[in-house]
Parts: sequence; C-alpha cells; structure tokens
Amino acid sequence: MTVTGENLGISLEDLLRFETMLSELSTRFINMQPEALNGAIEDAQRVICQTLGLDRSTLIQFSDPDDEALITHSWAIEGYQPNPLIPITHLFPWGLMRIRNGQGVQFSSLDDLPAEAVTDKETFRQRGQKSNVSFPLSAGSKILGALAFGAIKAERQWPEKLVSRLRLVADMFAGALARQRSEDELVKYLTEIKRLKEQLHKENVSLRQELSLIQDTSHIIGHSAALRATLVMAERVAATDSTVLLLGETGTGKELIASAIHNLSNRRDRPMIRVNCANIPVTLIESELFGREKGAFTGALTRQAGYFETAHKSTLFLDEIGDLPPEVQIKLLRFLQEKQIMRLGSPKPIAVDVRIITATNRDLQKAICEGRFREDLYYRLSVFPISVPPLRERREDIPVLIRKFADQFAATMGKSITSIDRANLDDLQRYDWPGNVRELRNHVERAVILSCGPKLSIEVPHSSAVGKLHLLSMEEVERAHILSVLEYTGWRVQGKGSAAEILGLKRSTLQSRMLKLGIRRPTR
Repeated sequence: MTVTGENLGISLEDLLRFETMLSELSTRFINMQPEALNGAIEDAQRVICQTLGLDRSTLIQFSDPDDEALITHSWAIEGYQPNPLIPITHLFPWGLMRIRNGQGVQFSSLDDLPAEAVTDKETFRQRGQKSNVSFPLSAGSKILGALAFGAIKAERQWPEKLVSRLRLVADMFAGALARQRSEDELVKYLTEIKRLKEQLHKENVSLRQELSLIQDTSHIIGHSAALRATLVMAERVAATDSTVLLLGETGTGKELIASAIHNLSNRRDRPMIRVNCANIPVTLIESELFGREKGAFTGALTRQAGYFETAHKSTLFLDEIGDLPPEVQIKLLRFLQEKQIMRLGSPKPIAVDVRIITATNRDLQKAICEGRFREDLYYRLSVFPISVPPLRERREDIPVLIRKFADQFAATMGKSITSIDRANLDDLQRYDWPGNVRELRNHVERAVILSCGPKLSIEVPHSSAVGKLHLLSMEEVERAHILSVLEYTGWRVQGKGSAAEILGLKRSTLQSRMLKLGIRRPTR
C-alpha cells in the first residue's frame, strides 16, 4: 500500500515535512550532548505537534530508586496549558501499568477506555484530553517512561501509519534518554571514585604519619610522676567519645598523647586524621575541614570531601586549635552541638560520627578576652582538658629519652654509641629545654652526627641565648609592628600614607591579620 497524507490523517505536504523533520531530529539527538537534551526534547515536542496537528505532548519518566512516574516535559498549543510537571502515579494507575508492561495506551474517545481505567478516565477529563496515544520508552529490557500525544480541541482517530511514525519518535526519545542516564551514571561513578581516592589518600597520609610515629617516638618514653599522671588521664577518657583538649607548650608531645587516646579507644580500627590548623591557609581551611561542592568558589572545579567526612567513625585531631579563624570556629561549634556538617557551597547537612581531640600551646583564656576565640567553643572543647607537662617538670625522664634517641639515630647512621658521660647527663638535666622533647631530640641527633667514637657527648645549649630568643614569638613581634604602624598613621588602614601602604599589604590582607592578631582600634 502506498503511504499518503490521507493514510496518516494529514496532508501530503505535512507528511513530507514530517519525514524531513524526523530525519533532522534523529541526527540532532544522536550527536547531542546530555546537558542539552532537556531543551531539545521540548523543542521536538513542539515541532512534532505543529507538523502533525496535535494539541499536546507529554514526556513521563520513571525515577530511581522509588520508580515514581514524573512528568518531566510537556508542550501544548496556544490557548491550552501543558501538563504540570508533577508525580502522576496515582492519577493514571491503569495506563502506567500498561506502560510498565511494555504496552501502549490509545483511544480516540474517553468512552473507549475500559471500566478498570476509571481513575485514568477522570484525570483525562479534568485535563481536557479527548484523544490520546502513549508509547513506552524502552532501552533494552528497561522501561524508562512514556511519550504521549493527545488531542484537546476535538476527538481524532489514530491511523496505524501515523502511530507507527510516532512510535519511531518515541524510540528516538528513548535512545536519547538512555544515553543521558548512562552519562549521568558515569559521572556519578567517576565522582564517587574520585571521592574514595581522596579519602584513601588522606587515610594513607594519616597512616604514614602513624607509621612514622611508630618508627620514631610512638612510645611515650618516661617514668616521671608528671608524665604518669597525664597518661592516667588519657587512659580514663580514651574509652569515651568525650571531646579532649590537650594543653601544653610546643614540643611536649601532645600529638603522641592524642594518638594514645585514639589507640586505646573503640575507634582504633580506623586511622586517626591529623590536621594542623596553623598550616592551612585561612582561605582554604573551611573547605579542607568541611568539604566543598563544585563551584563553591573560584577554582573549586570538583566536589571534595573534607577531613570531617574522612574521619567518619574515627578520631579527628585538630592541632593548633587556637589558630582557627572565627568563621570556622562557628562551624566547629555547630558540629559539636548537632553532630552535622555542611560542605562549603551546600545548605544540606551531613551527619558524621567523629570524635574530636584538640591541642594548643596558646593561652585560650587570653584569646577569649582579646576576642580571638569563642568562649562557647572553648567550653565545648574543654570537656576533658589534659595538661601535657614540659620537659623541665619531668627532668628524671631526660636520660632515658637521650638514650632512646641516641640508639635510634645511631642505628639509622650506622654508628655504635655505647655510653654517655654521667656529668654530661647531669648538665643536660639541669637545662630547662624551652623547646621540650623536640629540642632535646634535635640536639641528640646533631651530637650523633658529630660523634666519632662510641662515647656520645652532647653540647648543652646556652640558656642566655635561648632565653633572649624566647622573649617574643613571631606572632608577638608581628602584632607589635602592626600596632606601631597603625598608631603612627592614626589608625588609617587604606589610602596614601596609610598603614596598608607602609606595610606593603592590601587593605583586606591587613584587616585579616588585625582580626587574627586581635588588634582593635582603641575607643576614645
């Protein structure tokens, strides 16, 4: 039989236009990028309906994983409304059952519908649908949804030749949707693989840190009463999930105490995640801790999990907590209160199970008074404070520490150290060691490097020189310098002859440093 416009219910001219349009759409859909598909579908619905004299076209998709039927695209002729983009499973139970079974739905009049389609019939009536033909969108053995065409102004017939061509359109839509879903799944899997790789990398870094500690100073060496008291406190809190604040001077071994608490806890099967808050730039610390969404800020090209998510079911050790910027202090406080975090650029909360241990060598009470640290956060962090004693308060541990370090370095350097002069040890015990165990360890390493025989001689540092160097920290020097320049310029932060110009800083950088250092303009 020769196909004519009359066979299809349309003119021969419209038939030729339809065949041309179908060929163009097929080529366009095959070469289309997934992100352009949504707009192309609605445009195709319009062109098909206008070419064939149809009043409305609706695309329905089944969502994963709940299999809900959703209208995702709809077009209607002028003067009529497209179908609303809503879930419709309860509105068309009979028709959707047929679609899911790979069958179509076709009627020229509402009276053609069977008795069991009573709900569908009423919905069609309410929406002004007089005739309809719907096709399942199949991709292999899976039904992705349905494509429907309908008449609103008047009832119409559906010649088989027209139906067969509309079925070709449905197959074209199904192929495009299947490619889009495959692309989305691929992006999803690649994103998840990237996230897992990042998490594995961070865990491996922490594991390497753990192994490094095991090889170097993982054993907390000493038998002094001060050290034993600290270890007793650590053992008592380890079995709980309470937040711990480790207080002590630099070099006292706060990180080793944190490791001991973690290794005695029920979280020891996962590596402890270590973060030094002072080593992360202020502009990145929030995203590093809490993660970020793609596009959260310039240069954020991918989604990234933060240290909190990496430490799920484990322990997060935040060293130098006193250096945490105020805006990040707020987010940490929120986590301690709600046990949830939010990635940078996302309003969606994420629940994480993380035990927090923090450490600082700063006077947090002073920082609170200067407005650099939140008082409410301090009370949350100091649920169980532990003071780690400086080396001058555990002098009886100095000989055993020296022996341990000397053996380690001698083995590494291929040397044999058999003895250390008793008088030399006495002198070393009398020294105050302002740099604590870290300073002692460095002096032993230098002595082993210089040693030429089995007897080790360790030079005692000069107290006067160290004392002078210890008078002001770098932060205190910086604070004093900025204050002097501000006072010289009358507290002018920007403009010609301002503090920012003299210091060679941007205004925003200077204001950031003032905020971190607790510098405020005095009130008159």
